Amino acid sequence: MLIVGERINTSRKAVNEAVEKWDAAYITADVQKQVQAGANYIDVNAGSRIGREMEDLNWLVEVVEAAVDVPLSLDSPDPNVLLAMTKKAKKKPMINSTTAEKPRFEAMKAVVQERECDIVALCMDDRGIPKTVEESLRNASFLVQNLTQLGVPLERIHLDPMIQPISVNKDNGILAVETIRSLHREFPGVRTICGLSNVSFGLPNRFLVNRLFMVLCIGAGLTGAIVDPLDRKMMTNILLAETLVGRDDYCTKYLKATRAGTLVE
Repeated sequence: MLIVGERINTSRKAVNEAVEKWDAAYITADVQKQVQAGANYIDVNAGSRIGREMEDLNWLVEVVEAAVDVPLSLDSPDPNVLLAMTKKAKKKPMINSTTAEKPRFEAMKAVVQERECDIVALCMDDRGIPKTVEESLRNASFLVQNLTQLGVPLERIHLDPMIQPISVNKDNGILAVETIRSLHREFPGVRTICGLSNVSFGLPNRFLVNRLFMVLCIGAGLTGAIVDPLDRKMMTNILLAETLVGRDDYCTKYLKATRAGTLVE
């Protein structure tokens, strides 16, 4: 399971304050904890810093790369910012994100072609967020076809099914699960990823919903998630789910985690 640590986002008050002060010690300590907890990528997002995003994200990239030896997930709504940071990153980054919206995809072509990288591709188009599995598959087909034409191999494409809150529509959870399953069936070799916490938006005790939903998604084939790796119960659920669906030969990871005492009830 590919874990993208989501904590370095200026929409979080503590992170925004650290970036405002250029407090490298705070950022360094946080990302080191994320990697120790199992993060494979560190997501960096300064999108809330209107007018300062380029400068602040540039600083974040330097601080995070000096602190840890894992690649970055470069997260921005601005293709120009993504292009600049893609050029700057030392390791092959993950680009978060493109969509099947025609203007957005056209604007992202230069980013995608700048260097070899992983791409988060949201299964939405100009009509908005898909409401059915069929709509998601249609958007995914556009993304897979066009990204591979640009030279991106399937295994570097991470399709995002666009998870929506169950508080708005009770069927949104099962829609996401069925979409993930269908994406892997229709596009063998492609990967899937999501920021699954949106499923619990508007509900109390969101962490309970998120943790169980993660298990359902892994059962459907999910291969990556943008999560807080410091949530030990979430990480425990991920490890157990992967063991149960056959991604842990001889239960090696499970046994190692048990011996290390990292699993929590």
